[in-house]
Amino acid sequence: MRVLIKSARHKPSNTHQEKSFVLERKRILVFFIFMGLFSLSYWIGSIFTVEQEEAEAFLEEFEELIGDIDGPGIFFHNAAIGLPMFIPGFGIAWGFFTSWQTGYAFAALATTIPILREIPSLALLYLSPFGIMELTAYSIGMSRSFLLIHKIIKKISIKQDAKIVGIEIAIVAGLLLAGGILEAYMIEITDVDLFE
Repeated sequence: MRVLIKSARHKPSNTHQEKSFVLERKRILVFFIFMGLFSLSYWIGSIFTVEQEEAEAFLEEFEELIGDIDGPGIFFHNAAIGLPMFIPGFGIAWGFFTSWQTGYAFAALATTIPILREIPSLALLYLSPFGIMELTAYSIGMSRSFLLIHKIIKKISIKQDAKIVGIEIAIVAGLLLAGGILEAYMIEITDVDLFE
C-alpha cells in the first residue's frame, strides 16, 4: 500500500511535464495558425485594385517616408506596429488590419511601379530575410494576444504569463531591430530607382 501511495505522489510531476508539453505544442500550433492568417490577410489586401490617382498619392507619401529612413527608423516604425499586437484581443484585430493595409500598400505600389506586378505579393514576406523576420515577429504578437484573451474569457489568471510575454516581447524587438537594419542596408545598396 505504501508503494502505491508513493508512486501516486510522483505522478503529478509526470503529469506536469505532460501538461507543459501539450501547452508548448499548443503555443507552436497557434503561432503557425496566425502566421498563415497574417499572410492571408496580407494577400487579400494585395489583390485589391487601386485607382491610379490613389496609387500616385500613396507613392508620394511612401517616397517621403523612406527618403531618409535608416535601420533604427524602420525598427521604431515596425515596433510601433508590432508591440500593440500583444494586447489581449485587440492585438488580433490590429494585426489583421495592419497586414491587410500592408498588402494594400503593395497593390498601390504595383499600380505605379510596373516591375512589381511581376512579383507575387507573398514573395516579399517569405523570400526576403527582413520580411520573414517581420512576419515571425507579428505572428508571435498576434498569437500571444489570442492566448491571453482566451485565458481572460475562461477567467484564468494571466499573471503567470508575464515572464513568457516579456521574453516574447524581447524576441520580437530583436527580430524587428535585426530586420530593420537589414532592410535599411538592402535599400541603401540597391542601385535601382523604382520610383522613376
